[in-house]
Amino acid sequence: MSGKEKFWDQEITTANRENIRDLQLKRLKKTLKHCYINNDFYKKRFDSVGIDPDKISSLDDIEKIPFTTKDDLRDNYPFDLFCTPLSEVVRVHSSSGTTGNPTVVGYTKNDLDMWADNLIRIMYDVGTRKEDVVQISHGLGLFTGGFGFLDAAEKLGCMVIPVSGGVTERQLKIMKDYKSTVLVCTPSYCLYLAEVAEKIGINFDDLHLKLGFLGGEPWTDSMKDEIEKRLKLKALNSYGLSEVIGPGVSCECLEQSGLHINEDHFLTEVIDPKTGKTLKNGEKGELVFTSLSKEAFPVLRYRTKDISYLIDDPCPCGKTLIKMVKPVGRTDDMLIIRGVNIFPSQIEEVLMKVEDLEPHYLIVVSNINHMDTIEVWVEVSEKIFKEKIMDLEFFEKSIEERLYSTIGIRIKASLKEPKTIERSEGKAKRVWDKRKE
Repeated sequence: MSGKEKFWDQEITTANRENIRDLQLKRLKKTLKHCYINNDFYKKRFDSVGIDPDKISSLDDIEKIPFTTKDDLRDNYPFDLFCTPLSEVVRVHSSSGTTGNPTVVGYTKNDLDMWADNLIRIMYDVGTRKEDVVQISHGLGLFTGGFGFLDAAEKLGCMVIPVSGGVTERQLKIMKDYKSTVLVCTPSYCLYLAEVAEKIGINFDDLHLKLGFLGGEPWTDSMKDEIEKRLKLKALNSYGLSEVIGPGVSCECLEQSGLHINEDHFLTEVIDPKTGKTLKNGEKGELVFTSLSKEAFPVLRYRTKDISYLIDDPCPCGKTLIKMVKPVGRTDDMLIIRGVNIFPSQIEEVLMKVEDLEPHYLIVVSNINHMDTIEVWVEVSEKIFKEKIMDLEFFEKSIEERLYSTIGIRIKASLKEPKTIERSEGKAKRVWDKRKE
């Protein structure tokens, strides 16, 4: 690769829309035929709706293909959606399966190479180089979180520190002593790192962090600002899900104005989550992905439940790959309280703009006397709790007014002492829905 190239794969990342769509159609046809020939589930599904993969002639024909859901993955547990012999599968990942069979995904050697290459593109294009020290603080287990970045960073030539999750004080010591420059973890864990660092006397101004690839959970711009202020790095929103590939589906560039999708490997739609109708770019709905180059475990029109929309405006960074806005929530995370649809991210956005609140909160939903109620527990800063404890009731009322003016429903605010809301070293728990107990 020439040292003058701005991007890792410039031919793709700066291609015109016609060339990208031509490549997508070519790969879509190949993927559909691969699924039809090599998997009974897909063959029966195609035959049931009269689809001949050989007669797919445009990307618009994707709408003829039935959706795939997480239930389909669970119903075909463990390997019935694989499209290669198991002898060609070199790795599997899976979900926890806390609500039934886990979802199991598989990778051939080519799949793993493709996964790493997608993340090399993402990492290189925002300035990661072989001289960097990459600290992986996602869990390294059956969850896909850290593995894609680990493989990509190694192939890029970086020093990789596979700390995995937890052991936070040790994470910070390693970060300081090994001079980590790139951090990979969840955004909520970043805030916990900041809290523990303050407690043990580590100042991020003295560290070497410059980039954070953060994902695994929805997070707001206000949280991004808080992370960047406290950890002294550029916090980039990284998106992916195990069923599609893992992290590497899309990521922000340094403009932070949307997440560029690796369109040569993933065909993206946004649909109305109620009707399934495909929406136009700019219209908010549920993200749906079709993989275009996976061998062991391709997915066709996989419904993610993530709410977003697509942006096709030119990006100042120079990439022409279409962008998605960061997901504002999930259809299964949406709370319906007295007829009003509420996403936890809306509440977070309000709280993060209130001075003297800590970025740790819990939304508590109950049903009292047949009436749904919603309350948010949120920590106040150490200073406010000690100095203005008598004014907390007034503070609560002011927060409630802010929530009401933004969301349009009365939400009780309950201020808590510092460090009393449970922390997470992975994905943060933001909602406690007592109605389901």
